[in-house]
Amino acid sequence: MNKRQYKRVSLASILFVFLAAISCKDSFLNVPATGSLANAQLTTAAGVQGALLGAYHMLLGNGDWFSGPDGWIWGSIVGGEANKGSNNGDQAVIQPIERYETLATSAPLESVWQGRYEGIARTNSVLRLLKTPDPSVTPAIAAEVTAEARFLRGHYYFDLKRMYGNTPYVDESVDYGTGIEKVGNGADLYPTIEADFNAAIAGLPATQAQVGRPNKWAAMAYLAKVYMYEGKFAAAKALYDQIIPNGVTSGGTKYALVKGYANIFKASNNNNSEAVFSVEAAAGTGSVNNANAWDVLNYPYNTGSNGPAGCCGFFQPTFSFANTFRTTAAGLPLLDGSFNSPANALVTDQGLLSSAPFTPDSGPLDPRLDHTVGRRSIQYLDWQPHPGADWIRDQTFSGPYAPKKFVYYKSDKGTLTDESGWTSGYATMNYNIIRFADVLLMAAEAEVEVGSLETARGYVNQVRARAADPTTWVMNGKNPAANYVISTYTTPWTDKTAARTAVRFERGLELGMEGHRFFDLVRWGVADVILNAYLAYDGAILTVQFGGAKFTKGKNEIFPVPQAEIDLTGSSILKQNPGY
Repeated sequence: MNKRQYKRVSLASILFVFLAAISCKDSFLNVPATGSLANAQLTTAAGVQGALLGAYHMLLGNGDWFSGPDGWIWGSIVGGEANKGSNNGDQAVIQPIERYETLATSAPLESVWQGRYEGIARTNSVLRLLKTPDPSVTPAIAAEVTAEARFLRGHYYFDLKRMYGNTPYVDESVDYGTGIEKVGNGADLYPTIEADFNAAIAGLPATQAQVGRPNKWAAMAYLAKVYMYEGKFAAAKALYDQIIPNGVTSGGTKYALVKGYANIFKASNNNNSEAVFSVEAAAGTGSVNNANAWDVLNYPYNTGSNGPAGCCGFFQPTFSFANTFRTTAAGLPLLDGSFNSPANALVTDQGLLSSAPFTPDSGPLDPRLDHTVGRRSIQYLDWQPHPGADWIRDQTFSGPYAPKKFVYYKSDKGTLTDESGWTSGYATMNYNIIRFADVLLMAAEAEVEVGSLETARGYVNQVRARAADPTTWVMNGKNPAANYVISTYTTPWTDKTAARTAVRFERGLELGMEGHRFFDLVRWGVADVILNAYLAYDGAILTVQFGGAKFTKGKNEIFPVPQAEIDLTGSSILKQNPGY
């Protein structure tokens, strides 16, 4: 960690204190610099709350498309759910990342590192201000702000841990001017992450007056998620046993699965009953970066007035991912891994012009496919049926599919989109860092690992039952847009290995394109097997993008420490990860 990580000017991270000259007695010289805030202003209740908002702001990332909260590159693309998309030249800096050839000099890699450490710097500044509070900061305010700041710090460090392994740890006790750049990365981050979330649980209220602020249930869910990564399944289960029957959103609504899978991702339905902890996006604030700027590239290409945004064709679902939505005639997933076989692979319009005849796949499919993946002839939100190649920038490079989650509706254009930027792709769909279906499926996983297989089946069936509601399927006119066949698991689960496979597969179907997949594969220890199979299958079709790509076990589970940070700190202190 280095001084660069703290150099951004923000309300929370830099304090200016003007001192009068020792020999000067004229009070008119004791004027704070224009545009700065004195410590006395920041330690008031209003100042501390303002500093805390600065820490929240970094949930949005650095205002670029690399460091946003949804992990579309680091979780979904690297997880094999999507490829870079677009064409061979645009944002080529992403291509080495998706090929598992990430360099330590990668600009996107550095952006994530600096963005998360800026968030940490801001939370530490908030906690430091609370050491000498103004009388307006009551004990109740101090306790609440402390809990929120520690929740945020736990989140930022958890992101770093998943991405880079152990990274330098600094808390509010360190003076940023006394050698912070010499902190190494030899200590395990998990104990400090746990401590932050435990403190948040103890200090946060059960409900919040404002959406976007975590409550104690969100902190419990996040701590349980951390436990899952550590393999502490019994500890995670104990939390889920409290969260699932009792947990409520920040606004006090009981956690529940939203009716209609698509409704999770509508801007008009933000902060719904499924939102455990969300990053809030907003339009009309004076900066398009307060909307979901991280997704602004991820719309179908060349849509004109008949589709969203018109730019830029990135984040295209992969063949392998789309194929996972094939079901058996009984409506269950192909848990044997045969979804990529010639008999089960989806029929696509790869290589066909939009003017050429095309008949969509007629086999049985999970209905969540068409809420997640844009494909030819299937209704695309409330715009029109997807026309195929006309909305794809370069099929030969990136395939026939378009992203569908986190794309705004035609009915929301101009009201829930920010039209002040270079594209209307700045929209206001919140990103759920944790949603209730995620909680249910993590709980199912924990139940499998502790041996409660039937409880796990019940949680999975709740998620599948929501998807099976025919009134919520994608329709082409008055008819279902495809042959949707989905059922719950009706046979008791008695085999732990089979149950584990079913739960893990369900996470891929339910949470696809939401930035979780790569990190799940790594924590399960199966990333090399799953991702090399994906590379072989998709690489045989998209040879320019994936030819020769390989996931290397023991290396690619984490990313390299940015070289710029090592150069500033010293390689003897800040160590590079193995293989880089």
